[in-house]
Amino acid sequence: MEKKKTISVLVTNQPGVLARIAGLFSSRNFNIESLAVGETEDPEISRMTIVATGDELVLEQIIKQLNKLIDTLKVIDMDENEHIERELALIKINTEGKNLTELMHIVNIYKGKVLDTAPDCLTVEITGDDNRINSFIELAKNFGIKEMVRTGTIALARAKKKK
Repeated sequence: MEKKKTISVLVTNQPGVLARIAGLFSSRNFNIESLAVGETEDPEISRMTIVATGDELVLEQIIKQLNKLIDTLKVIDMDENEHIERELALIKINTEGKNLTELMHIVNIYKGKVLDTAPDCLTVEITGDDNRINSFIELAKNFGIKEMVRTGTIALARAKKKK
């Protein structure tokens, strides 16, 4: 059965690590839907957040193999824990001959930020989970999307609450 999985991998911050990890997925014919990599609070360690969809058994096997890589420090299946996911999108939206008031109303509902304006378009920043971003994009399509870029999903486990 196909399942979407979010995996967080702490790795040594060295050249070639990303290629080796991506190779694990490609060798099993898995597409990485989302990938975000960045330094942690320790500059010698990077956190990779990977979102992939596929057969659950194969994804579990990939997680086991990720743990065996020499540069891997820790692998966390985020779906096994309560966690927070966020993504950012920059979207250049057509405004020529469009109802700018309606567009701004939608941007405000989604708590977006207008980053740039031109006579024929607005560039908007939207943050949120995957569903929120996709929902905004669907509404923006009514105006015409000129360009768009999305970051990969980033995720952190929620803090444990004291009892």
